[in-house]
Amino acid sequence: MNMIVKDAQSRDAVERGIGAYLDEIVALRHDLHRHPELSFHEHRTSDIVATRLKSWGYEVETGIAGTGVVATLRRGEGARRIGIRADMDALPIEEATGLAHASTNRGVMHACGHDGHTAILLAAARYLAEAGRFDGTLSLIFQPAEEIGAGARKMLSEGLFERFPVDAVFGLHNWPGVPSGQFGFVAGPAMASVDQCNIKIVGKGGHGAEPQSTVDPVLATASLITALQSVVSRNVDPQEMAVVTVGSIHGGSASNVIPESVALKLTMRAFNENTRGLLGERVPALARAQAESFGATAQVDYRRGFPALINHRAETEFARNVALEAFGEGQVVSDFKPRTASEDFAFMLEEKAGSYLFVGNGDSAPLHSASYDFNDAIIAPAARYWVRLVETFLA
Repeated sequence: MNMIVKDAQSRDAVERGIGAYLDEIVALRHDLHRHPELSFHEHRTSDIVATRLKSWGYEVETGIAGTGVVATLRRGEGARRIGIRADMDALPIEEATGLAHASTNRGVMHACGHDGHTAILLAAARYLAEAGRFDGTLSLIFQPAEEIGAGARKMLSEGLFERFPVDAVFGLHNWPGVPSGQFGFVAGPAMASVDQCNIKIVGKGGHGAEPQSTVDPVLATASLITALQSVVSRNVDPQEMAVVTVGSIHGGSASNVIPESVALKLTMRAFNENTRGLLGERVPALARAQAESFGATAQVDYRRGFPALINHRAETEFARNVALEAFGEGQVVSDFKPRTASEDFAFMLEEKAGSYLFVGNGDSAPLHSASYDFNDAIIAPAARYWVRLVETFLA
């Protein structure tokens, strides 16, 4: 039989197979959305995932990094091994969608689509167990605590890839603003590193009518915020990306009182480790220098988060070709750009070759918005993509 005809028949079979139980998967996604759980508290979610996977014939290990789940399926005698990862945790946000499947857990919601990522991988897992054509070992990694950047590290510290060896590992994230179901790939740096800095400018408080008797930390803070903008514009190579954002300022409680101190919280992001290091030097130095110039002092707590997510080029090209063959050029964004958001899958890519890809969520509210909802229409194409990726990798 002609190979093109065979491929077309295979694509149709996957589409029909997943379509047969798609309504059930969508209902599951809605259930997960109604019952979101914060990082390292994904107990209900973990139980649901493990129960489903066991019923489909996977070897399932639970309790990894507390609430993580890894499921293994072996076929044939092939030595090749692939890992696919989905995240499970929600965010501390009060949902404002008004949807019938809105969160029932007050102050917690799936505002990043991890309920959808879990549903996608479960849809693919069921098909692969029932009708998957591959020769080798498949490991499905359901990770806790991505939102706080701790889940991947904890799974790795507990021997994830020693216990479940893989030749390559892949993950995906939905992305609002990209047409629904279209796929994006980035070779090299794809998402930024993230670090945090807490700064406390300490002065001398007093009466607002007698500023000459005080050391005004508010004024010093205002000057520091302006000075911080010079880090990106004057210290970072113009050909490199960097972000320095002051996201929180707290100081004082009355209009006629100069406070003793002002507290700031910052986030720093970069694609390049050298640039990341530069931010780590310049931000604290500026804080101390600006404070001193006003007679105040700066207490600086600089915390490194997780590194830039750097996709391996060969695996990214492989992943992109799978999408082209499965869906055609019209469903692959030709010039998908790196994102300045961050993702702890970066730690897995430091240990194993692989790639992190993106699938369009359509015209939805942005990630981490109280109005965000995952687009159910992308479950089927994304699940079909995972199936094709696994079957091609383990051909």
